[in-house]
Amino acid sequence: MTDEKKSGGEGEASPEAEPSAETRERLDDIAHTASKTTPPVVLPPEPTRKSLQLSRRGFHMLNGVAGATAYAVLFSHQQAVYLLGTVACLIYLFEQIRINYPELMTRFPGAQRAFYRAEERFKESAMIPYAIAVLLTILTFPKALALIGIYTLAVADPISAIVGIRFGRHHIVKEKSVEGSLAFLAATFFIAMFVLWASSYAMFSSILGASLLIAIAGAAFEMLPIRLDDNLTIPIFVGFMGWLSCAIFGVPL
Repeated sequence: MTDEKKSGGEGEASPEAEPSAETRERLDDIAHTASKTTPPVVLPPEPTRKSLQLSRRGFHMLNGVAGATAYAVLFSHQQAVYLLGTVACLIYLFEQIRINYPELMTRFPGAQRAFYRAEERFKESAMIPYAIAVLLTILTFPKALALIGIYTLAVADPISAIVGIRFGRHHIVKEKSVEGSLAFLAATFFIAMFVLWASSYAMFSSILGASLLIAIAGAAFEMLPIRLDDNLTIPIFVGFMGWLSCAIFGVPL
């Protein structure tokens, strides 16, 4: 046999064997089974105002309590104003960077879901009115009333939201439950009692009456369906009610 008659010829690649019909059928069965057993990737829904979002509420509570406690025991009025003014400026700068450079936040998807709501993805978050409210409260009111307002914002507001979301069944105002409002009232009452008792030498009955009036008025105001951010309105309203209540019951400030 000559070289030319050899199978395939010199330099000619032999054709690649095609899979049999049985093999193709088995491969199709495997692919079909894999597509049915692999669960689709389902992202959890974006947090909203009705979400518990305990990480966000805990963060706000920690910041407010730490700021108010530092003002109570460490800083003078002027020092607190300088510090809170600086913090408010930094928060505003951070929020502008987050909004205008969203690609940076895509690197931290866990932080976005933990601390921001769906409606805040492309606009300023509640951190800005929160910081401004704390600063305005310190600027406007005597120290005791400012502490009551800030602690109310930091503690009573998130507690009422958590109780309302988890246990709220009765409603007088839409989206505001009686259970959540009672939690707000109780927390505000104990905050006012503690602060006034620690900072005033008034009679216990006077402190009790002023604290109860502050708490009732604050809870009633918190139920109002106003469109302003409650992070801004709650401490300022509570501070004004503290002025009025202390004047009515003769609690010196």
